[in-house]
Amino acid sequence: MKIYISGPMSGLPDFNRPEFNVARTLLKLDGHSVLSPAILPDGFEQREYMDICIAMVRCVDCVYMLKGWEKSAGARAEHALAEKLNLKIIYQEKSDGHN
Repeated sequence: MKIYISGPMSGLPDFNRPEFNVARTLLKLDGHSVLSPAILPDGFEQREYMDICIAMVRCVDCVYMLKGWEKSAGARAEHALAEKLNLKIIYQEKSDGHN
């Protein structure tokens, strides 16, 4: 399955990359193809990151929501898009990453 990882980044140490990377590793170990905004380089504006991330969401079958996603405007937008596109949504707080 192709999965996009969504979650809070702005304002967190190292943009929360460690949490994204752990989820990415676990999902890859389960055999999934994983897209993650945590691999994007620094230096872009928020609107540019969102443009890239929305394109990523449109390419997947499923969105994996990290804990705390509700506090992130970007993650909420990605969640809404996933719902609109009728994608499967998995919530980290309801799973251990092995789906």
